[in-house]
Amino acid sequence: MKQLVPGQEIEAEVIAVTDDCIFIDLNAKSEGIVDKADFTDENGTCSVTVGQKIKVFFVGDKKGEMTFTAKISGEDANKDMLEQAWQQGIPVEGHVEKEIKGGFEVKVGTARAFCPYSQMGFRQKEAPAFYVGKNLTFRIQEYKEDGKNILLSNRVIEEETYQEHLSSIKDILAVGNTVTGTVESLQSYGAFVNVAGFKALLPISEISRGRVEDIASVLSPGQEITAQVISADWQRERVSLSLKNLTADPWDSVQEKYPVDSEHTGTISRVADFGLFVTLEPGIDGLVHISALENENRNTNLRVKYKTGTKMDVTVISLDPKQ
Repeated sequence: MKQLVPGQEIEAEVIAVTDDCIFIDLNAKSEGIVDKADFTDENGTCSVTVGQKIKVFFVGDKKGEMTFTAKISGEDANKDMLEQAWQQGIPVEGHVEKEIKGGFEVKVGTARAFCPYSQMGFRQKEAPAFYVGKNLTFRIQEYKEDGKNILLSNRVIEEETYQEHLSSIKDILAVGNTVTGTVESLQSYGAFVNVAGFKALLPISEISRGRVEDIASVLSPGQEITAQVISADWQRERVSLSLKNLTADPWDSVQEKYPVDSEHTGTISRVADFGLFVTLEPGIDGLVHISALENENRNTNLRVKYKTGTKMDVTVISLDPKQ
């Protein structure tokens, strides 16, 4: 490998993960070392495994060891490294000290920097107090006056992370795939489901083969469901799911179960001026035309005489599965 300069970005394969370090292959006699904390989340879960390729930045040779980082922080954040981070676009870790006029004062190593309100957070904006006291990742937008004037952005880091996440789940949420997710919230038109960190919509019409009047009667927040992806529009970041697609279509066997002249008991599901819709099973509704109702004529107010939810004995007089 050619000689590296501080701040240079490389992509290398992970060859070992220990309690504290990640070792990467440099195609040389020695390996590179990355602090495991750079790839460990707040729950202590490391996001890299042996054989995976990661992008890191060269920090320097420390006691004969080639060290790398995913972001510059702590003792690495000296003046030279911060200037290199600005020039190379290397992320830096900073501690949000306090809220000041127009934004936040952030300590990066021994330097003090400024992050405007508009550059803190992404999409879901929190109250300023939420950020104070936290260690966050930033990218240096401006580096002036020999490091005395440093402007930071947390938002660009969050945007990049989000876009990387979208790219990583597009294969999971491909149309036709079966996925497992958790119901986050219920609306009158459907449910929002968290699938691999992405909020997908399960329309009310895709919940069941039968009519769903009250979505809360069949789904609840926190419930885990398995559904099929039926559409994905990544430009608008919209994905739709279906539960009913994973259930058998009752119309496939309707001719065997409900042949002409067979008698059944159904439930009135809807009352119209011209007749009654009767549900024989979820997804199978038949029409009892007003002319087929005993002692009724076109002047009868069916909505007064018949109520939804009432049981009714019926006979099949015609069947058209194609329609």
